[in-house]
Amino acid sequence: MKLGALARAIRSHPTLPEITGPLQVRSFQHDFVPRDPEAKPKKYKYPAFYDPYGPRPPPSDKIVQLAERIAALTPEERRLVGPSLTERLRLPKLEPISTEGMDLGGQGGSAAGSANVEEKEEKTAFDVKLEKFDAASKIKVIKEVRAFTSLGLKEAKDLVEKVPAVLKQGVTKEEANAIIEKIKAAGGVAVME
Repeated sequence: MKLGALARAIRSHPTLPEITGPLQVRSFQHDFVPRDPEAKPKKYKYPAFYDPYGPRPPPSDKIVQLAERIAALTPEERRLVGPSLTERLRLPKLEPISTEGMDLGGQGGSAAGSANVEEKEEKTAFDVKLEKFDAASKIKVIKEVRAFTSLGLKEAKDLVEKVPAVLKQGVTKEEANAIIEKIKAAGGVAVME
């Protein structure tokens, strides 16, 4: 009897629910309308520059007349317009920003710019340029060029034939003078830049 009751319980309570009505179907509608193959693409006019505030109406005649009157002033009078407007409108005074302790990079700032003008730096790196050479001593010049550069025979020959050409860049003054002397002894003319 226990076995029969168990069999009835399994049959009466299946693990899958019984379907009592039609299945629900949900289909997604696409929000895209197919394009007409005969239609031409729309052309949009883009503004010359991006204006986040959109188009503005033209200035009034009163503003245009005021701008013309300011433009007609002398340069000395124009310089006084800003401070007098600031005073009249009671705008807060602009305080200079302190750049102390800030790395300003290449631009420097006003103090760094004036220091560069006063301080004249000595050039430490020089370029050696071959100006010309004697046609009879071309081979000697090519050998000297190969001696102080790491070029092969063909590259050195091409470099010498492209006169005037930079032979070596970023060398010290003493090294540049030594190279110039060697080129001069070989029959060429080199200069330091």
